[in-house]
Amino acid sequence: MPRIWTVAELTTEISRTLSDNEALENCWVSGELSNYKNHRPSGHWYFTLKDSSSSMKAVMFRSRAERVRFTPQDGMKVLVRGSVKVYDRDGSVQLYAEEMQPSGVGALYLAFEQLKQRLEAEGLFAPEHKKPIPKIPRRIGIVTSPTGAAIRDILKVMQRRSPNLSWILAPAAVQGEQAPQEVAQAIERLNRYGNIDVLIVGRGGGSLEELWAFNTEDVARAIAASVIPVISAVGHETDFTIADMVADLRAPTPSAAAELAVPVFQELRLDVEKLNARLRVGMEGQIIRKRERLMRLAESGPLQNPFWRIAQNRQRLDQVSSALEQGMTRFVSDKNGILKILAAKLDLLSPLAILGRGYSLTYSEEGKILRSSKETHPGDKIKVRLNEGSLACQVITNEYGEE
Repeated sequence: MPRIWTVAELTTEISRTLSDNEALENCWVSGELSNYKNHRPSGHWYFTLKDSSSSMKAVMFRSRAERVRFTPQDGMKVLVRGSVKVYDRDGSVQLYAEEMQPSGVGALYLAFEQLKQRLEAEGLFAPEHKKPIPKIPRRIGIVTSPTGAAIRDILKVMQRRSPNLSWILAPAAVQGEQAPQEVAQAIERLNRYGNIDVLIVGRGGGSLEELWAFNTEDVARAIAASVIPVISAVGHETDFTIADMVADLRAPTPSAAAELAVPVFQELRLDVEKLNARLRVGMEGQIIRKRERLMRLAESGPLQNPFWRIAQNRQRLDQVSSALEQGMTRFVSDKNGILKILAAKLDLLSPLAILGRGYSLTYSEEGKILRSSKETHPGDKIKVRLNEGSLACQVITNEYGEE
């Protein structure tokens, strides 16, 4: 009677059989990516490898996926190295991937192109974002390895061109897994430090793998975020990196970066001397022209006979004085006419004018004007004011009183 297997027993047997096959423990598989998924937050990759007739599920755990230089995409042809094993829970055979690279194109080149296209689409390479490099910097910041050839080349050029120029080094690894983070952090530190006019970021020559830190997103975004202008100086003249595209200025070598950043002290002195000579010539020309103008003025009428100007002003003063006198006379005359009119109006309203028309004013003995006979009594003494003179009278009777 044939043996009856449990599912777990059969799965274990298949797994043991696969493990015994050394060819399946570390094998390369070529295929097309399908159903690619980057699982969050674990960071594990799940995908299917397929060709024209078959397909196989595969998984790459985060620790391995972080080493892949490019971003997988469905439809991409790849080479995957890994081990074929059974996933016990489903009893399915799948490939546990250890390494992945594009089929027919280098992984580093593909990663370079992918990042380049993405950053270019964001505008990080746009010319309008480039900051000008100062012509006469006071202090230069340098981001590179403190033990590499780049720092020696940069300092050698700086010493030759401007011995007294101030500089500050932010040391960073320039190759290896930690290099991108260290370079980005060094750029950020120098920006926080301030009082720096230009940054030189780079390293000496090397292979594409050795220069790879300057083709990473961390470094590219740190350069783009820098408020200090950045000169990229990576490798040799033929090397070209993402950092070169983002930087405000690309130098073919670290030495060339120092040449671009540091002015020659002797050249600056010569420039100052030339400007001083031009200034002296210009000032002498101005003095000559002003002197000639002064001579022309000296030969003119006013300066030849300065008392002529005094006579002119004296005559002008007489004219102004006469005009002022005439104006004052007209003003007084006008005011006199107005005063006479007002006096005539007042005269019409004056009680004295009324007396001239035959009326009189009657006062009590106390000098109060009497307006009614009720204010008097028989025997009261009163005074009557006429147009000419006055009368002292005594009340004999009134309309309301007795004799």
